Amino acid sequence: MKFSITIPTFKSRYLAEAIQSVICQTYADWELIVVDDCSPEDIESVVAPWLSDSRIRYYRNDHNCGAFNLVDNWNICLSYCTGDYVICMGDDDRMLPCCLDEYAKLIGKYPNLNVYHARTEIINENGEVVSLQEPRPEWESMLSLIWNRWAHRDLQFIGDFCYRRQHLTAEGGYYKLPLAWGSDDVTAARAARSQGIANTQAFCFQYRQNNQTISSSTSHAKTKLLATLQQYDWFDHLLSALSTEQLSADDGKHFVTIEAPRRSYYTKSFGKDIIDGVRGNPLRLRWYYRQLKPLHFPTSTFLRWYLSSLYHLFA
Repeated sequence: MKFSITIPTFKSRYLAEAIQSVICQTYADWELIVVDDCSPEDIESVVAPWLSDSRIRYYRNDHNCGAFNLVDNWNICLSYCTGDYVICMGDDDRMLPCCLDEYAKLIGKYPNLNVYHARTEIINENGEVVSLQEPRPEWESMLSLIWNRWAHRDLQFIGDFCYRRQHLTAEGGYYKLPLAWGSDDVTAARAARSQGIANTQAFCFQYRQNNQTISSSTSHAKTKLLATLQQYDWFDHLLSALSTEQLSADDGKHFVTIEAPRRSYYTKSFGKDIIDGVRGNPLRLRWYYRQLKPLHFPTSTFLRWYLSSLYHLFA
């Protein structure tokens, strides 16, 4: 069993911490692939001290994929992998020392799955734990994964997941959405579709919140909304193809009750994008209204979003 850990990178600030967290794994059968997205920062000098370790490889893209095409760099990383399982972590994230060991145990217990998930701590810029992911069942179906994500707005990030490389490659790589906005959700659901997903019960990963991440930025509000619409459509097609006759009893319950959490989840998601966008341009609400009109959100919902936008704009 061999893990390929990839770090698609553009920023150097926390990269050494990310690399060191891989080196400190208690499970030793891994390779680390760092792909520099043609960064103006000197990424190679950060990686250089570790290149004497044959498990660590550094590549630099000829052209910058950029934030919009972020998933392209994830898939470039994937193309260099030789391991059976792949983890794509951010250049500011960290693995806890037990991460690969816990994955190995989970894979040993559930060997036929395409995707596994590590429980995650959310850390701040100083590396301090500020929040925790909710616990998840050791095994759950795709519908359970989706239902819980929408009903509880469970936090999840691309680095939380470990994929069977053969599956990812057969699917054409990580699912591409602009800014990778929702790509982790779709990629995980797609991988869990046939066999479900297994979750570690121990904390194994640390996702870093900082003001340089796309999640924290309000400057891509229109693009985020369009990406969320694409994500909405993907799940709409997925759910439309299912029927209760095909499902287990538990999945049948998730299926017949999923519309309310889905509506609530996307109302909040679209609302945040609109509020961020209107704060930048108060005249943009009409554009947002046209984009979301086919989803039949009530006019009162748009009015609430607009008033919230103005409140944030002038507060």
